Amino acid sequence: MALRVYNTLTGSKEEFAPLEPGKVKMYVCGVTVYDHCHIGHARANVVFDMIYRYLRHSGYEVTYVRNYTDIDDKIINRANQEGVPYNVISERYIAEFDRDMAALALDLPTHQPKATEHIAEIIEIIQRLIDKGYAYDVEGDVYFSVEAFNPYLKLSKRNLEEMQAGARIEVGEKKRHPMDFALWKGSKPGEPYWESPWGKGRPGWHIECSAMSMKFLGETFDIHGGGKDLVFPHHENEIAQSEAANGKPFVRYWLHNGFVNINAEKMSKSLGNFFTIKEVLEKYDAEVLRFFLLSAHYRSPIDFSDQNLKESEAGLERIYKALAGIDDALAAGAGAGRTDEELAEKVGTLDERFREAMDDDFNTAQALGYVFDLVRAVNRVLAEGGCDGALLAQARDAIRQVGRVLGIITSEADAFVERLQGRKAAELPVAVEEIERMIEERNAARKAKDYGKSDEIRDRLLALNIVLLDSPQGTSWKVK
Repeated sequence: MALRVYNTLTGSKEEFAPLEPGKVKMYVCGVTVYDHCHIGHARANVVFDMIYRYLRHSGYEVTYVRNYTDIDDKIINRANQEGVPYNVISERYIAEFDRDMAALALDLPTHQPKATEHIAEIIEIIQRLIDKGYAYDVEGDVYFSVEAFNPYLKLSKRNLEEMQAGARIEVGEKKRHPMDFALWKGSKPGEPYWESPWGKGRPGWHIECSAMSMKFLGETFDIHGGGKDLVFPHHENEIAQSEAANGKPFVRYWLHNGFVNINAEKMSKSLGNFFTIKEVLEKYDAEVLRFFLLSAHYRSPIDFSDQNLKESEAGLERIYKALAGIDDALAAGAGAGRTDEELAEKVGTLDERFREAMDDDFNTAQALGYVFDLVRAVNRVLAEGGCDGALLAQARDAIRQVGRVLGIITSEADAFVERLQGRKAAELPVAVEEIERMIEERNAARKAKDYGKSDEIRDRLLALNIVLLDSPQGTSWKVK
């Protein structure tokens, strides 16, 4: 089955065929660096990192560009509030973004350009648009004329006349049409600026992505990605200015990830219902967050809640415990010489089923479902006493291979389970030392055949969500 992707431009799934066989050029809109990133940013970046990984896994040579918007009204406002130059703010939050993305195990893109490094390219495109009659200069501000570009709104499928009826020109703007958008903004007193043919100023938001994508990927490239909130106006305006400037198609496949919802509302800073990545990683392992974000199809909305994160945590723990069980069985030689047809079938077909799911518009939810099918078979075999070591090793390797492509299941099994238990233990209303003391007291009661006291201690611990595990090697515990 060939890879098929959902193209926002056509509103349908299409067979993916890059312009140059064997090579993919992909641009994804990065962040405006004025504050900490929230979970919506995490989703977009994990999604396109997953796509980047899978394309390479499928044999493509991928040039992946993800930019930083390092000059913007929000950055300038933040700098003015703190009384520092704009680039102090932008460099601070570039560093914060990089730390967050490293925690989420993102592979580095091929290029990570900054808007301020490409002012010359931006000015050149704007001048070309003016020369072609698509843009106009009004007292140092340059606007793109949406009426001059007939296919405008072809990505979002909106109607210009209907939008015009509800739009207005803000005070101080000199636009000819309410929907015209800024390519260049004349500088106000105290603002950072660059010299241009239209006077001192700085680029508008949309033009920077056209300039940087063209520089690194050419005038037409394969994939442009981002969140659904960027379809209009950002991506719509990118298409207009790029195709007007170049006279050729800008992007062949437009991919957009779905929103993160909180209580059925889209999460956003404007609504005040957002969580930063940093805040979430204080409570949950970074691998759990990545697993959660991949547990739904990338185009679907995903509901963020403690309950859903805990379910993802439990699911990932289940996979790791199966891997730890395999390691223990291999070390002990359990079930040597025995085979299991169901396990062999699931191991032998996992790669094929994984590719089938991923080739259907990167369906990670389905792909992870196949991993859990194999985990269930592994757990059954281990409960029955194990099987041939070679087959168990193949099951472990098959699970690990899917994990490598998705950027999860990359830790040592015992280390992950221990790390997770440590996080859970830190949230308990009782110290670990007290738990160990109660277990010693219970062991003494059992030795004295005082089973009533032994059961009472066990029940007290269970009320604290602590489950005791008795074995010939002694008593261990875990958080429920």
